[in-house]
Amino acid sequence: MKVALIRLREAGQLMSYRGADDIAVNNYVIVEADRGIDYGEVVEVGETVFPMKNNESCPRGESSLKNILRRVTPQDLKQIKENKRQAKDALKLCSRKVREYKLPMKLVDAEYSFDRKKIVFYFTSDGRIDFREVVKDLAKIFKIRIEMRQIGVRDEARIFGGVGPCGHSLCCVRFLKSFEPVSMKMAKLQRLPLSSGKISGICGRLMCCLFYEYKTYREFSKGLPKEGQTIETPAGKGKVISVNVLKRLVYVDLGEGKIEKISFEKID
Repeated sequence: MKVALIRLREAGQLMSYRGADDIAVNNYVIVEADRGIDYGEVVEVGETVFPMKNNESCPRGESSLKNILRRVTPQDLKQIKENKRQAKDALKLCSRKVREYKLPMKLVDAEYSFDRKKIVFYFTSDGRIDFREVVKDLAKIFKIRIEMRQIGVRDEARIFGGVGPCGHSLCCVRFLKSFEPVSMKMAKLQRLPLSSGKISGICGRLMCCLFYEYKTYREFSKGLPKEGQTIETPAGKGKVISVNVLKRLVYVDLGEGKIEKISFEKID
């Protein structure tokens, strides 16, 4: 059975759905939801349920998967466009309510479900927020289900988009399915400057590309000596002063101003 990994709406959760033969990556589809129907983009297609990370929910077995109802039609696209337009007005109204109750939260975006039975407000905050009164007021106004969802700064960057230091649009917008933990260890292995301004994305966190490039650097580092290590070379004993991981080149100081460049064999 085909299974499709789908990102609900534009900024929603990643969920596994029972797929169909005519569904492909980047297709927009109409799917079953908890209370009605919704839409999303196909991120990946496979034969098994996709494991979720970062506390994103996922059905535990194929029998519990909901169905993809159809690919979006031109009429569906019109409704989605209208939902987005009205969501902007809803976001403004919610912002007024947040200011009215003086809540320490920053509203980021709002999305209607496809069938307009639910609206989700995304926000960032330094801690937990008691937004029950805001939800009550909004429910009275919109008369539909209201959901307030706290997101991180990386999610905020994905929603707004932008261009990274490499000159390309953000990885989280273009192809990343989920956010992986990124550490300074990854930057050190890749010989990058450890200044936060040079290895951080526009979200203020370490750049996501450090994670998916780390595996390659770790593989190419196998068998290479470390900087500062003393090694034997055909020209004599010397101290490693620099290592080029990707080219697998090591520069060794043999003393008296003599530098030896050593090429290590390619890894299997």
